[in-house]
Amino acid sequence: MSRIKDLQKQVHKVLGKMGDGDKRSKAVAHLHGVALAASVLAKKRGENAELAAMAGLLHDLYAYKSGSYDDHAHLGAEYARKLLNKLGMTTDAETEVICSAIWHHDGKAETDGPMDEILKDADVIDHSLSDPTKEVKPHERERCGKLCAELGLTD
Repeated sequence: MSRIKDLQKQVHKVLGKMGDGDKRSKAVAHLHGVALAASVLAKKRGENAELAAMAGLLHDLYAYKSGSYDDHAHLGAEYARKLLNKLGMTTDAETEVICSAIWHHDGKAETDGPMDEILKDADVIDHSLSDPTKEVKPHERERCGKLCAELGLTD
C-alpha cells in the first residue's frame, strides 16, 4: 500500500471519532480536496507531490480532532510531527517539510518556502473553488487571483 493510502487510513481513524457526521463529512472533503490540489500544484511547480498530498491530508487534522481553530496551524504542525513519527512513514527531512507547510499554512499574506506556499495555495483552492457560488474570503482574494492566473482560470 502507498504512504498516502496508509496516511488516509490514519486520518480517517481520527475523523471517525467526530460525533457530528456532517462536520466529519466536511472535514473529509476538505482534507482530501486540499491534498489533491496540493499534489497538482506540486507537480506543476516541480516539487514533491507525495509530500504535498501528505501535508494536505494533515493540515487541519488537529483542528478537527480538537474542535478548535485557535493557533491550529502551529498546534497542527506539532500534532502532525507526533503522528508521522509514530507511524514511521517519513524520514526526518520529509517530516520537516510537511510540518513546516502545516505550520505556515495559515499565513496567507506571507511568503514562505515552496512547499509552504503549495499548501497555502491548495487550501485557498479548496476554500475558493470547491463551491464556485461562495464568495472568496477577503484575506484569500489576492492569493486566489494569483492562483487563477497561474492556472489559466478565468471568472
